[in-house]
Amino acid sequence: MAIDSLLQSILAYSISHPLLFTVYAFTACIVGYVTITEFQRATVRIPGISGPVGLPMIGNIHQIRTNAAEQYRLWAQQYGPVYQIMLGNVPVVVINSAASAREIFGANSQALSSRPEFYTFHKVVSSTAGTTIGTSPFSDSLKRRRKGAASALNKPSIMTYIPHIDTETKAFVKEFLEYGAAGTKLVDPMPMIQRLSLSLALTLNWGTRIASQSDDLFDEITYVEEEVSKFRSTTGNLQDYIPILRLNPFSVGKSKAREMRRRRDVYLKRLNDELDDRMEKGTHQPCIQANVIQDKEAKLNKEELTSISLTMLSGGLDTLTTLVAWSMALLAERPDIQNKALEEIRKVYPLESSILCDENDDQSIPYIVALIREFLRFYTVLRLSLPRASVKDIRSSFNKGAIIPAGTVVFLNAWSCNMDPEVWGDDYLTFRPERWLEQPDAPLFTYGLGYRMCAGSLLANREMYTIYLRLISCFEIRDVVAEDGGAVNTHPVMGVQDQTQLVSVPKRYKVRMVPRDEQRLVESLVGFEG
Repeated sequence: MAIDSLLQSILAYSISHPLLFTVYAFTACIVGYVTITEFQRATVRIPGISGPVGLPMIGNIHQIRTNAAEQYRLWAQQYGPVYQIMLGNVPVVVINSAASAREIFGANSQALSSRPEFYTFHKVVSSTAGTTIGTSPFSDSLKRRRKGAASALNKPSIMTYIPHIDTETKAFVKEFLEYGAAGTKLVDPMPMIQRLSLSLALTLNWGTRIASQSDDLFDEITYVEEEVSKFRSTTGNLQDYIPILRLNPFSVGKSKAREMRRRRDVYLKRLNDELDDRMEKGTHQPCIQANVIQDKEAKLNKEELTSISLTMLSGGLDTLTTLVAWSMALLAERPDIQNKALEEIRKVYPLESSILCDENDDQSIPYIVALIREFLRFYTVLRLSLPRASVKDIRSSFNKGAIIPAGTVVFLNAWSCNMDPEVWGDDYLTFRPERWLEQPDAPLFTYGLGYRMCAGSLLANREMYTIYLRLISCFEIRDVVAEDGGAVNTHPVMGVQDQTQLVSVPKRYKVRMVPRDEQRLVESLVGFEG
Protein backbone atom coordinates (compact mmCIF):
# COMPACT_ATOMS: atom_id res chain seq x y z
CA MET A 1 0.00 0.00 0.00
CA ALA A 2 2.85 2.39 0.84
CA ILE A 3 4.41 1.81 -2.58
CA ASP A 4 1.06 2.39 -4.28
CA SER A 5 0.61 5.65 -2.37
CA LEU A 6 4.14 6.77 -3.30
CA LEU A 7 3.56 6.03 -6.97
CA GLN A 8 0.24 7.89 -6.89
CA SER A 9 1.94 10.90 -5.28
CA ILE A 10 4.73 10.90 -7.87
CA LEU A 11 2.18 10.67 -10.70
CA ALA A 12 0.13 13.52 -9.26
CA TYR A 13 3.26 15.68 -8.85
CA SER A 14 4.36 14.98 -12.43
CA ILE A 15 0.98 16.20 -13.67
CA SER A 16 0.83 19.30 -11.49
CA HIS A 17 4.54 20.26 -11.85
CA PRO A 18 5.73 18.72 -15.14
CA LEU A 19 8.85 20.91 -15.56
CA LEU A 20 10.16 20.41 -12.04
CA PHE A 21 9.34 16.71 -12.21
CA THR A 22 11.42 16.40 -15.41
CA VAL A 23 14.38 18.18 -13.78
CA TYR A 24 14.18 15.97 -10.67
CA ALA A 25 13.82 12.80 -12.74
CA PHE A 26 16.77 13.72 -14.95
CA THR A 27 18.91 14.52 -11.90
CA ALA A 28 17.95 11.24 -10.28
CA CYS A 29 18.94 9.35 -13.43
CA ILE A 30 22.35 11.03 -13.50
CA VAL A 31 22.96 10.34 -9.82
CA GLY A 32 21.87 6.76 -10.27
CA TYR A 33 24.08 6.24 -13.31
CA VAL A 34 27.13 7.78 -11.59
CA THR A 35 26.51 5.67 -8.47
CA ILE A 36 26.25 2.45 -10.44
CA THR A 37 29.30 3.35 -12.54
CA GLU A 38 31.40 4.16 -9.46
CA PHE A 39 30.38 0.88 -7.84
CA GLN A 40 31.39 -0.95 -10.98
CA ARG A 41 34.72 0.92 -11.21
CA ALA A 42 35.51 0.07 -7.58
CA THR A 43 34.66 -3.58 -8.24
CA VAL A 44 36.88 -4.00 -11.33
CA ARG A 45 39.90 -2.12 -10.01
CA ILE A 46 42.82 -4.54 -9.61
CA PRO A 47 43.87 -5.04 -5.96
CA GLY A 48 47.54 -4.67 -5.06
CA ILE A 49 48.42 -2.36 -7.98
CA SER A 50 48.48 1.36 -7.25
CA GLY A 51 47.95 4.21 -9.66
CA PRO A 52 46.79 7.82 -10.03
CA VAL A 53 43.35 8.78 -8.71
CA GLY A 54 40.83 9.71 -11.39
CA LEU A 55 37.42 11.36 -11.58
CA PRO A 56 33.97 9.74 -11.45
CA MET A 57 32.81 8.20 -14.75
CA ILE A 58 35.88 9.22 -16.78
CA GLY A 59 38.69 7.97 -14.54
CA ASN A 60 42.08 9.31 -15.73
CA ILE A 61 41.01 10.17 -19.30
CA HIS A 62 41.19 13.92 -18.69
CA GLN A 63 44.83 13.57 -17.61
CA ILE A 64 46.06 11.66 -20.67
CA ARG A 65 44.10 13.19 -23.54
CA THR A 66 47.36 14.73 -24.78
CA ASN A 67 50.88 13.34 -24.51
CA ALA A 68 49.61 10.09 -22.99
CA ALA A 69 52.86 8.13 -23.28
CA GLU A 70 54.89 10.92 -21.70
CA GLN A 71 52.37 11.28 -18.87
CA TYR A 72 52.52 7.52 -18.28
CA ARG A 73 56.34 7.78 -18.14
CA LEU A 74 56.15 10.56 -15.56
CA TRP A 75 53.61 8.67 -13.45
CA ALA A 76 55.99 5.68 -13.41
CA GLN A 77 58.42 7.83 -11.40
CA GLN A 78 55.74 8.12 -8.70
CA TYR A 79 53.91 4.77 -8.84
CA GLY A 80 56.63 2.46 -10.13
CA PRO A 81 57.08 0.89 -13.57
CA VAL A 82 53.84 -1.17 -13.34
CA TYR A 83 50.68 0.63 -12.22
CA GLN A 84 47.03 0.89 -13.17
CA ILE A 85 44.85 3.68 -14.48
CA MET A 86 41.11 3.86 -15.11
CA LEU A 87 39.88 4.81 -18.56
CA GLY A 88 36.20 5.30 -17.89
CA ASN A 89 35.18 2.05 -16.20
CA VAL A 90 38.02 0.04 -17.75
CA PRO A 91 41.11 -0.73 -15.61
CA VAL A 92 44.34 -0.62 -17.63
CA VAL A 93 47.77 -1.79 -16.46
CA VAL A 94 50.63 0.29 -17.91
CA ILE A 95 54.16 -1.11 -18.29
CA ASN A 96 56.89 1.54 -18.37
CA SER A 97 60.40 0.10 -18.04
CA ALA A 98 62.63 -2.31 -19.93
CA ALA A 99 62.84 -4.73 -16.98
CA SER A 100 59.09 -4.79 -16.34
CA ALA A 101 58.39 -5.16 -20.07
CA ARG A 102 60.69 -8.19 -20.25
CA GLU A 103 58.91 -9.77 -17.29
CA ILE A 104 55.30 -8.97 -18.17
CA PHE A 105 55.48 -9.26 -21.98
CA GLY A 106 58.52 -11.47 -22.49
CA ALA A 107 57.98 -14.12 -19.82
CA ASN A 108 54.19 -14.09 -20.31
CA SER A 109 54.06 -13.94 -24.09
CA GLN A 110 51.19 -16.43 -24.50
CA ALA A 111 49.21 -14.90 -21.64
CA LEU A 112 49.25 -11.58 -23.55
CA SER A 113 48.46 -12.99 -26.97
CA SER A 114 45.15 -11.19 -27.47
CA ARG A 115 43.93 -7.66 -28.12
CA PRO A 116 41.04 -5.84 -26.48
CA GLU A 117 38.14 -4.80 -28.69
CA PHE A 118 37.32 -1.09 -28.75
CA TYR A 119 33.95 0.16 -29.87
CA THR A 120 35.01 2.84 -32.38
CA PHE A 121 37.73 0.96 -34.23
CA HIS A 122 36.48 -2.63 -34.00
CA LYS A 123 32.70 -2.16 -34.12
CA VAL A 124 32.41 0.86 -36.45
CA VAL A 125 35.55 1.36 -38.59
CA SER A 126 36.37 -2.34 -39.03
CA SER A 127 32.89 -3.82 -39.27
CA THR A 128 33.14 -4.48 -43.02
CA ALA A 129 36.79 -4.89 -44.04
CA GLY A 130 37.83 -6.40 -40.71
CA THR A 131 40.87 -5.63 -38.57
CA THR A 132 44.60 -5.77 -39.17
CA ILE A 133 46.66 -8.61 -37.75
CA GLY A 134 47.96 -6.24 -35.10
CA THR A 135 44.52 -5.14 -33.88
CA SER A 136 42.73 -8.53 -33.97
CA PRO A 137 41.83 -10.43 -30.79
CA PHE A 138 43.36 -13.91 -30.51
CA SER A 139 41.59 -16.62 -32.52
CA ASP A 140 42.27 -19.52 -34.87
CA SER A 141 41.82 -17.06 -37.74
CA LEU A 142 44.53 -14.83 -36.27
CA LYS A 143 46.92 -17.79 -36.07
CA ARG A 144 46.32 -18.54 -39.76
CA ARG A 145 46.86 -14.91 -40.72
CA ARG A 146 50.05 -14.63 -38.68
CA LYS A 147 51.38 -17.80 -40.27
CA GLY A 148 50.53 -16.52 -43.75
CA ALA A 149 52.12 -13.14 -43.06
CA ALA A 150 55.23 -14.77 -41.55
CA SER A 151 55.80 -16.81 -44.71
CA ALA A 152 55.56 -13.64 -46.81
CA LEU A 153 57.73 -11.54 -44.47
CA ASN A 154 60.61 -13.87 -43.68
CA LYS A 155 64.12 -13.14 -44.92
CA PRO A 156 63.98 -15.30 -48.10
CA SER A 157 60.70 -13.68 -49.13
CA ILE A 158 62.05 -10.20 -48.44
CA MET A 159 64.91 -10.87 -50.86
CA THR A 160 62.35 -11.24 -53.67
CA TYR A 161 61.02 -7.74 -52.89
CA ILE A 162 64.41 -6.01 -53.34
CA PRO A 163 63.60 -4.91 -56.93
CA HIS A 164 60.52 -3.10 -55.58
CA ILE A 165 62.57 -1.39 -52.85
CA ASP A 166 65.16 -0.44 -55.47
CA THR A 167 62.53 1.15 -57.72
CA GLU A 168 60.78 3.11 -54.98
CA THR A 169 63.93 4.47 -53.36
CA LYS A 170 65.28 5.56 -56.76
CA ALA A 171 61.97 7.34 -57.39
CA PHE A 172 62.30 8.95 -53.93
CA VAL A 173 65.75 10.33 -54.80
CA LYS A 174 64.57 11.50 -58.22
CA GLU A 175 61.60 13.38 -56.71
CA PHE A 176 63.87 15.33 -54.35
CA LEU A 177 66.17 16.18 -57.23
CA GLU A 178 63.25 17.49 -59.29
CA TYR A 179 60.97 19.09 -56.66
CA GLY A 180 63.94 20.60 -54.83
CA ALA A 181 65.37 21.94 -58.12
CA ALA A 182 68.78 20.39 -57.39
CA GLY A 183 69.03 22.16 -54.03
CA THR A 184 68.02 25.63 -55.16
CA LYS A 185 64.56 25.45 -53.56
CA LEU A 186 63.26 24.52 -50.12
CA VAL A 187 60.91 21.57 -50.35
CA ASP A 188 58.27 20.01 -48.07
CA PRO A 189 59.44 16.38 -47.89
CA MET A 190 56.15 14.96 -46.59
CA PRO A 191 54.46 14.35 -49.99
CA MET A 192 57.57 12.53 -51.23
CA ILE A 193 57.77 10.47 -48.04
CA GLN A 194 54.06 9.61 -48.24
CA ARG A 195 54.34 8.56 -51.87
CA LEU A 196 57.37 6.41 -51.03
CA SER A 197 55.63 4.72 -48.10
CA LEU A 198 52.35 4.21 -49.91
CA SER A 199 53.94 2.93 -53.10
CA LEU A 200 56.13 0.52 -51.13
CA ALA A 201 53.06 -0.77 -49.28
CA LEU A 202 51.00 -1.19 -52.46
CA THR A 203 53.86 -2.64 -54.51
CA LEU A 204 54.94 -5.12 -51.88
CA ASN A 205 51.40 -6.19 -51.03
CA TRP A 206 49.47 -5.91 -54.33
CA GLY A 207 52.22 -5.51 -56.92
CA THR A 208 50.95 -2.10 -58.06
CA ARG A 209 52.75 1.26 -57.79
CA ILE A 210 51.89 4.83 -56.93
CA ALA A 211 54.29 6.34 -59.45
CA SER A 212 53.26 9.95 -58.89
CA GLN A 213 51.67 12.21 -56.31
CA SER A 214 49.05 13.01 -58.96
CA ASP A 215 47.82 9.39 -58.98
CA ASP A 216 44.11 9.35 -58.08
CA LEU A 217 44.73 6.86 -55.25
CA PHE A 218 47.49 8.88 -53.59
CA ASP A 219 45.41 11.58 -51.89
CA GLU A 220 42.52 9.23 -51.12
CA ILE A 221 44.51 6.50 -49.39
CA THR A 222 46.85 8.81 -47.48
CA TYR A 223 43.90 10.85 -46.17
CA VAL A 224 41.66 7.91 -45.23
CA GLU A 225 44.43 5.89 -43.59
CA GLU A 226 45.50 8.92 -41.56
CA GLU A 227 41.93 9.37 -40.34
CA VAL A 228 41.54 5.65 -39.59
CA SER A 229 44.74 5.79 -37.55
CA LYS A 230 43.10 8.38 -35.29
CA PHE A 231 40.32 5.92 -34.49
CA ARG A 232 42.95 3.47 -33.24
CA SER A 233 44.03 5.99 -30.61
CA THR A 234 43.76 4.64 -27.08
CA THR A 235 42.82 8.08 -25.75
CA GLY A 236 41.02 9.92 -28.54
CA ASN A 237 37.67 8.09 -28.58
CA LEU A 238 35.72 8.68 -25.37
CA GLN A 239 32.88 6.35 -26.38
CA ASP A 240 35.32 3.43 -26.10
CA TYR A 241 35.40 3.85 -22.32
CA ILE A 242 32.16 5.68 -21.51
CA PRO A 243 29.38 3.47 -22.93
CA ILE A 244 26.58 6.02 -22.50
CA LEU A 245 28.22 8.24 -25.14
CA ARG A 246 27.51 5.56 -27.76
CA LEU A 247 23.82 6.44 -27.51
CA ASN A 248 24.45 9.91 -28.96
CA PRO A 249 22.76 9.85 -32.41
CA PHE A 250 24.59 13.04 -33.44
CA SER A 251 28.12 11.75 -32.72
CA VAL A 252 30.48 13.34 -35.25
CA GLY A 253 33.15 10.77 -34.49
CA LYS A 254 30.88 7.83 -35.18
CA SER A 255 29.59 9.23 -38.48
CA LYS A 256 33.14 10.04 -39.62
CA ALA A 257 34.26 6.52 -38.72
CA ARG A 258 31.49 5.10 -40.93
CA GLU A 259 32.50 7.41 -43.79
CA MET A 260 36.16 6.37 -43.55
CA ARG A 261 35.08 2.72 -43.49
CA ARG A 262 33.06 3.19 -46.68
CA ARG A 263 35.85 4.96 -48.53
CA ARG A 264 38.43 2.39 -47.41
CA ASP A 265 36.23 -0.46 -48.66
CA VAL A 266 36.18 1.13 -52.13
CA TYR A 267 39.94 1.22 -52.69
CA LEU A 268 40.53 -2.14 -51.00
CA LYS A 269 38.07 -3.74 -53.43
CA ARG A 270 39.74 -2.02 -56.36
CA LEU A 271 43.23 -3.16 -55.34
CA ASN A 272 42.10 -6.74 -54.67
CA ASP A 273 40.11 -6.98 -57.91
CA GLU A 274 43.00 -5.65 -59.99
CA LEU A 275 45.41 -8.17 -58.45
CA ASP A 276 42.94 -11.04 -59.01
CA ASP A 277 42.69 -10.01 -62.66
CA ARG A 278 46.48 -9.90 -63.11
CA MET A 279 46.88 -13.27 -61.41
CA GLU A 280 44.25 -14.80 -63.68
CA LYS A 281 46.12 -13.47 -66.72
CA GLY A 282 49.51 -14.46 -65.32
CA THR A 283 50.84 -10.90 -65.49
CA HIS A 284 51.17 -10.18 -61.76
CA GLN A 285 54.47 -9.26 -60.08
CA PRO A 286 55.82 -11.08 -56.97
CA CYS A 287 54.00 -9.58 -53.98
CA ILE A 288 52.86 -10.53 -50.49
CA GLN A 289 49.15 -10.91 -51.34
CA ALA A 290 49.90 -13.17 -54.32
CA ASN A 291 52.40 -15.21 -52.27
CA VAL A 292 49.82 -15.81 -49.55
CA ILE A 293 47.06 -16.64 -52.06
CA GLN A 294 49.35 -19.18 -53.73
CA ASP A 295 50.45 -20.70 -50.41
CA LYS A 296 48.28 -23.83 -50.33
CA GLU A 297 49.07 -24.44 -46.64
CA ALA A 298 47.80 -21.03 -45.52
CA LYS A 299 44.15 -21.69 -46.45
CA LEU A 300 43.05 -18.11 -45.87
CA ASN A 301 39.62 -16.79 -46.80
CA LYS A 302 38.98 -13.42 -48.43
CA GLU A 303 38.49 -11.59 -45.11
CA GLU A 304 41.77 -12.97 -43.77
CA LEU A 305 43.63 -11.91 -46.91
CA THR A 306 42.19 -8.42 -46.53
CA SER A 307 43.40 -8.35 -42.93
CA ILE A 308 46.98 -8.99 -44.09
CA SER A 309 46.61 -6.26 -46.72
CA LEU A 310 45.37 -3.76 -44.15
CA THR A 311 48.28 -4.69 -41.90
CA MET A 312 50.80 -3.86 -44.62
CA LEU A 313 49.01 -0.67 -45.60
CA SER A 314 48.51 0.84 -42.16
CA GLY A 315 51.86 -0.34 -40.80
CA GLY A 316 53.84 1.12 -43.69
CA LEU A 317 52.05 4.44 -43.69
CA ASP A 318 52.15 4.85 -39.91
CA THR A 319 55.71 3.79 -39.13
CA LEU A 320 57.77 4.46 -42.24
CA THR A 321 56.22 7.83 -43.15
CA THR A 322 56.48 9.21 -39.64
CA LEU A 323 59.99 7.99 -38.91
CA VAL A 324 61.46 9.31 -42.18
CA ALA A 325 59.72 12.66 -41.61
CA TRP A 326 61.25 13.04 -38.14
CA SER A 327 64.67 11.83 -39.27
CA MET A 328 65.09 14.24 -42.19
CA ALA A 329 64.42 17.23 -39.92
CA LEU A 330 66.87 15.98 -37.33
CA LEU A 331 69.57 15.18 -39.91
CA ALA A 332 69.26 18.72 -41.25
CA GLU A 333 70.01 19.99 -37.74
CA ARG A 334 72.84 17.51 -37.18
CA PRO A 335 75.45 17.80 -39.97
CA ASP A 336 77.85 15.92 -37.68
CA ILE A 337 75.67 12.80 -37.95
CA GLN A 338 75.26 13.22 -41.70
CA ASN A 339 79.03 13.57 -42.12
CA LYS A 340 79.74 10.49 -40.00
CA ALA A 341 77.15 8.44 -41.92
CA LEU A 342 78.55 9.67 -45.26
CA GLU A 343 82.09 8.79 -44.19
CA GLU A 344 81.02 5.22 -43.41
CA ILE A 345 79.07 4.93 -46.68
CA ARG A 346 82.02 6.14 -48.76
CA LYS A 347 84.25 3.45 -47.23
CA VAL A 348 82.03 0.90 -48.97
CA TYR A 349 80.72 2.98 -51.89
CA PRO A 350 83.26 5.53 -53.17
CA LEU A 351 81.57 8.40 -54.98
CA GLU A 352 83.09 7.46 -58.32
CA SER A 353 81.70 3.90 -58.13
CA SER A 354 78.05 4.33 -57.18
CA ILE A 355 76.30 7.34 -55.70
CA LEU A 356 73.07 5.29 -55.40
CA CYS A 357 74.87 2.41 -53.66
CA ASP A 358 73.81 -1.21 -54.08
CA GLU A 359 70.16 -2.10 -53.47
CA ASN A 360 71.28 -5.64 -52.59
CA ASP A 361 73.38 -4.40 -49.66
CA ASP A 362 71.94 -6.35 -46.73
CA GLN A 363 72.73 -3.85 -43.95
CA SER A 364 76.52 -4.17 -44.19
CA ILE A 365 77.36 -0.71 -42.77
CA PRO A 366 77.12 -0.84 -38.95
CA TYR A 367 76.77 2.92 -38.47
CA ILE A 368 73.73 3.12 -40.79
CA VAL A 369 72.14 0.21 -38.91
CA ALA A 370 72.86 2.00 -35.62
CA LEU A 371 71.45 5.25 -37.01
CA ILE A 372 68.17 3.54 -37.91
CA ARG A 373 67.91 1.88 -34.50
CA GLU A 374 68.46 5.23 -32.82
CA PHE A 375 65.74 6.82 -34.97
CA LEU A 376 63.42 3.98 -33.94
CA ARG A 377 64.30 4.46 -30.27
CA PHE A 378 64.37 8.24 -30.09
CA TYR A 379 61.17 8.89 -32.01
CA THR A 380 59.22 5.71 -31.09
CA VAL A 381 56.49 6.69 -33.56
CA LEU A 382 53.96 4.33 -31.95
CA ARG A 383 54.57 5.53 -28.38
CA LEU A 384 51.98 3.17 -26.93
CA SER A 385 52.22 -0.22 -28.59
CA LEU A 386 48.83 -1.54 -29.62
CA PRO A 387 47.11 -2.66 -26.38
CA ARG A 388 47.04 -6.27 -25.25
CA ALA A 389 44.35 -8.25 -23.44
CA SER A 390 45.52 -10.94 -21.02
CA VAL A 391 44.05 -14.42 -21.49
CA LYS A 392 45.63 -15.80 -18.28
CA ASP A 393 46.49 -14.43 -14.86
CA ILE A 394 49.93 -12.78 -14.65
CA ARG A 395 51.92 -12.29 -11.46
CA SER A 396 53.90 -9.03 -11.21
CA SER A 397 57.02 -8.99 -9.05
CA PHE A 398 57.02 -5.20 -9.42
CA ASN A 399 53.85 -5.05 -7.32
CA LYS A 400 54.81 -7.50 -4.55
CA GLY A 401 53.39 -10.46 -6.47
CA ALA A 402 50.02 -8.84 -7.27
CA ILE A 403 47.94 -10.67 -9.88
CA ILE A 404 47.00 -9.04 -13.18
CA PRO A 405 43.84 -11.06 -13.86
CA ALA A 406 42.83 -12.61 -17.19
CA GLY A 407 40.82 -10.18 -19.31
CA THR A 408 42.84 -7.13 -18.27
CA VAL A 409 43.84 -4.47 -20.80
CA VAL A 410 47.63 -3.95 -20.71
CA PHE A 411 49.54 -1.07 -22.33
CA LEU A 412 53.23 -1.33 -23.26
CA ASN A 413 54.59 2.19 -23.07
CA ALA A 414 57.26 1.66 -25.72
CA TRP A 415 58.30 5.31 -25.47
CA SER A 416 59.06 5.02 -21.76
CA CYS A 417 60.85 1.67 -22.20
CA ASN A 418 63.03 3.12 -24.98
CA MET A 419 63.90 6.04 -22.70
CA ASP A 420 64.77 3.84 -19.71
CA PRO A 421 67.76 5.34 -17.82
CA GLU A 422 68.47 1.89 -16.36
CA VAL A 423 69.42 0.86 -19.91
CA TRP A 424 70.85 4.06 -21.36
CA GLY A 425 72.07 6.09 -18.41
CA ASP A 426 71.64 9.84 -18.04
CA ASP A 427 71.84 10.65 -21.76
CA TYR A 428 68.69 8.72 -22.72
CA LEU A 429 67.15 11.93 -24.13
CA THR A 430 70.15 12.55 -26.38
CA PHE A 431 70.12 11.37 -30.00
CA ARG A 432 73.33 9.35 -30.28
CA PRO A 433 73.61 6.51 -32.84
CA GLU A 434 76.92 5.34 -31.32
CA ARG A 435 75.03 3.91 -28.33
CA TRP A 436 73.97 0.97 -30.53
CA LEU A 437 77.59 0.26 -31.48
CA GLU A 438 78.46 0.28 -27.78
CA GLN A 439 75.43 -1.83 -26.76
CA PRO A 440 74.38 -3.79 -29.87
CA ASP A 441 72.24 -6.19 -27.82
CA ALA A 442 70.30 -3.49 -25.94
CA PRO A 443 66.51 -3.87 -26.12
CA LEU A 444 64.42 -1.88 -28.61
CA PHE A 445 60.68 -1.71 -27.95
CA THR A 446 59.43 0.19 -31.00
CA TYR A 447 58.19 -2.98 -32.72
CA GLY A 448 56.59 -4.27 -29.51
CA LEU A 449 57.55 -7.36 -27.55
CA GLY A 450 56.49 -10.97 -27.29
CA TYR A 451 53.95 -12.91 -29.34
CA ARG A 452 52.22 -9.89 -30.88
CA MET A 453 55.27 -7.83 -31.83
CA CYS A 454 55.32 -6.37 -35.36
CA ALA A 455 55.52 -9.13 -37.98
CA GLY A 456 56.97 -6.74 -40.57
CA SER A 457 60.02 -5.55 -38.61
CA LEU A 458 62.54 -7.33 -40.86
CA LEU A 459 61.00 -5.77 -43.97
CA ALA A 460 60.78 -2.31 -42.35
CA ASN A 461 64.45 -2.43 -41.33
CA ARG A 462 65.50 -3.44 -44.83
CA GLU A 463 63.42 -0.67 -46.41
CA MET A 464 64.81 1.97 -44.06
CA TYR A 465 68.40 0.85 -44.60
CA THR A 466 68.13 1.38 -48.37
CA ILE A 467 66.27 4.68 -47.89
CA TYR A 468 68.91 6.21 -45.59
CA LEU A 469 71.81 4.71 -47.53
CA ARG A 470 70.68 6.42 -50.72
CA LEU A 471 69.33 9.59 -49.13
CA ILE A 472 72.58 10.42 -47.31
CA SER A 473 74.80 9.28 -50.19
CA CYS A 474 72.95 11.47 -52.70
CA PHE A 475 72.06 14.61 -50.72
CA GLU A 476 73.18 16.97 -48.05
CA ILE A 477 70.05 17.81 -46.04
CA ARG A 478 70.13 21.33 -44.62
CA ASP A 479 68.33 24.65 -43.96
CA VAL A 480 65.33 23.13 -42.20
CA VAL A 481 62.55 25.64 -41.43
CA ALA A 482 59.04 25.25 -40.04
CA GLU A 483 56.04 25.61 -42.31
CA ASP A 484 55.50 29.15 -41.00
CA GLY A 485 59.14 30.05 -41.59
CA GLY A 486 60.21 29.74 -37.95
CA ALA A 487 62.44 27.27 -36.16
CA VAL A 488 61.66 23.54 -36.25
CA ASN A 489 61.29 21.63 -33.01
CA THR A 490 62.73 18.13 -33.45
CA HIS A 491 62.22 17.15 -29.80
CA PRO A 492 60.33 13.83 -29.77
CA VAL A 493 57.69 15.17 -27.35
CA MET A 494 57.51 18.91 -27.92
CA GLY A 495 57.68 18.69 -31.72
CA VAL A 496 54.63 16.47 -32.20
CA GLN A 497 51.90 17.89 -34.46
CA ASP A 498 48.88 16.37 -32.67
CA GLN A 499 49.44 15.05 -29.16
CA THR A 500 46.18 13.06 -29.16
CA GLN A 501 46.99 10.80 -32.12
CA LEU A 502 48.15 7.20 -31.86
CA VAL A 503 51.15 7.98 -34.11
CA SER A 504 53.50 10.83 -33.17
CA VAL A 505 53.73 12.85 -36.39
CA PRO A 506 56.10 15.86 -36.55
CA LYS A 507 54.95 19.33 -37.52
CA ARG A 508 55.38 20.14 -41.20
CA TYR A 509 58.62 21.76 -42.33
CA LYS A 510 60.79 22.39 -45.39
CA VAL A 511 64.39 21.44 -46.13
CA ARG A 512 66.98 22.02 -48.81
CA MET A 513 68.15 18.84 -50.58
CA VAL A 514 71.56 19.65 -52.06
CA PRO A 515 72.98 16.97 -54.38
CA ARG A 516 76.45 15.88 -53.30
CA ASP A 517 77.35 15.42 -56.97
CA GLU A 518 74.54 16.56 -59.26
CA GLN A 519 76.12 15.29 -62.48
CA ARG A 520 76.77 11.79 -61.13
CA LEU A 521 73.28 11.66 -59.63
CA VAL A 522 71.62 12.68 -62.89
CA GLU A 523 73.70 10.15 -64.80
CA SER A 524 72.81 7.38 -62.35
CA LEU A 525 69.10 8.04 -62.97
CA VAL A 526 69.33 8.05 -66.77
CA GLY A 527 66.84 5.56 -68.16
CA PHE A 528 64.94 5.31 -64.89
CA GLU A 529 61.29 6.14 -65.53
CA GLY A 530 60.19 6.11 -61.89
